[in-house]
Amino acid sequence: MICDWSPLLCSELLSAERRSNMREILVFVLLVIVWQLTVWLGNIHPVLFPGPTAVATAAWKLRVDLLEATFRTALAAFTGLSISVILGTLSAFVFSQSTLIRRALYPYAVLLQTIPIIAIAPIVIVSFGRGFFSIALVSSVISLFPIITNTTTGLLQIDPNLLDLFRLNGATRLQTLLKLRVPCSLPFLFSGIRIASGSAIVGAIVGEFFVGSGQPGLGAMIQRKSASLDMAELYATVFTSTALGTLAFAAVSLLGESLLRRRFGMSLGGR
Repeated sequence: MICDWSPLLCSELLSAERRSNMREILVFVLLVIVWQLTVWLGNIHPVLFPGPTAVATAAWKLRVDLLEATFRTALAAFTGLSISVILGTLSAFVFSQSTLIRRALYPYAVLLQTIPIIAIAPIVIVSFGRGFFSIALVSSVISLFPIITNTTTGLLQIDPNLLDLFRLNGATRLQTLLKLRVPCSLPFLFSGIRIASGSAIVGAIVGEFFVGSGQPGLGAMIQRKSASLDMAELYATVFTSTALGTLAFAAVSLLGESLLRRRFGMSLGGR
């Protein structure tokens, strides 16, 4: 196997979260209990700070609207993330093959990450209109950076001895890229996609928020509930957005784990 260090790297990247799943669940349950007790014992008016039971009731009441909005937001985020994966991976390939281009353009990738999302969304929407494509484009711009940086790092961090071995055997740059750099960069790529998946959800929600309350999606729904001051329904919508982001993160993690296990023939948990 060319990348002998890759299984260990995969384990370092992904096994920590698997070991901490139970702790995270216990902490979540504890927080919900403390939240409900605070509302009960503090005699806080539910209009100002609804408890978990009120939020759950509102979520059940809005279940149809929440499911529809979640689907629309997930579709926009998936479209944006797909664009980011394609553009980010191609950019990383170019950066790994040309030091001149990397030094000239890589700083702009870093600059892209420093632009506030609330500044990107209005520019995109004004330029491309208040449609689905604009929302997906905002999601793509927000999620592009981690894919570029992680994949570029993975393509460049190759054992020099392996590079020398490929050169001695007369491998072309394309062969070295496809048979050495790409396989060894897969853990970095999936790590970048995993981070970008959450950013894609955030980007889609912010894009919907700026597009307006008349559009479907969780962002527009958050805007409507904020305007109506219905805190229980607002909390339900926000928690649905959080659940969507968590689900996207978990789905990408499981997909990456499955593909890398098949590629390297071992469990990413190190077993």
